[in-house]
Amino acid sequence: MPVHPQCQAILDAAANADGPTVFDTRDPIEARRLYGASTELFAPPTPELSAVENRIVPGEGADVPVRLYTPDAEAGPNGLPVLVFLHGGGWVFGDLDTHDAMCRILAHDAGCLIVSVDYRLAPEHKFPAGLEDCLCALDWAADNAASLGGDPARIAIGGDSAGGNLAAAICQIARDKGGPALVFQLLLYPALDFTADMTSPRTNAVGFGLSDMAIEWMRDCYLTSPFDATDPRASPAMSRDLQNLPPALIQTAEFDPLHDEGKAYAEALRAGGGTAIQINYPGMIHGFMRMGALVDDAAVGMGDAVKALRGIFEN
Repeated sequence: MPVHPQCQAILDAAANADGPTVFDTRDPIEARRLYGASTELFAPPTPELSAVENRIVPGEGADVPVRLYTPDAEAGPNGLPVLVFLHGGGWVFGDLDTHDAMCRILAHDAGCLIVSVDYRLAPEHKFPAGLEDCLCALDWAADNAASLGGDPARIAIGGDSAGGNLAAAICQIARDKGGPALVFQLLLYPALDFTADMTSPRTNAVGFGLSDMAIEWMRDCYLTSPFDATDPRASPAMSRDLQNLPPALIQTAEFDPLHDEGKAYAEALRAGGGTAIQINYPGMIHGFMRMGALVDDAAVGMGDAVKALRGIFEN
């Protein structure tokens, strides 16, 4: 099917914009401003929660701001399930506010405590600084789950785009270092392979918002060396060992340059003996689940994510 009319309207507006879009600019500061401004346009109404609180997690390289979302939901005997959420934005932009609506919806609808992580961004902080912040936040969430009202035996991790990349990498790292134990990975149109465009252009490389050129710029901002592209901590799909990883839901968009690597990663996880479900959304573009005010299928994608989380948390 063609690009969905609601997504096409967003692409058309970007093409007719007076000035560069977030994926066109090569200025990190401007990209952050544009991405933040888009939140007001894209974010749908959100449900009421029991509490939303900002905290600071002591880190190794720097302290890590996090935001806790507590739903008005019945907790199990050991507390609410926990989702550590890592925002997207190409490792260069995005923050707690740009993904606030998504976290509020997930917390409310899935009935889980969410720890959203404001990790350090590139190019000021190169790989693996942001990844280290996310690992620190996960360790903190696991160590403090009970005091936060969470269940330390029901911790999942997830994120969109660059956040999906970080979440997938953390699942591998947590497995290799013996914890924290994770029950699920929620990967929303994740970036998984920095080598994917080095030999030939990706499918959907031009004309659908996120482009090959934008991905290359983000990669150069994030990575210190071209050799980092093959490091599984940066490119989780490059890992030679995909066994014994948490069950995964990988959500992909038909007109997303990251579509193929999401599909391939799901297949690789299954080949490694794991459980991985890929859901592809026809007519959708990269980032559509953040666009709930303008794209009806954002609610469909969020609903699928909620269903998967509840299925894991309630079993």
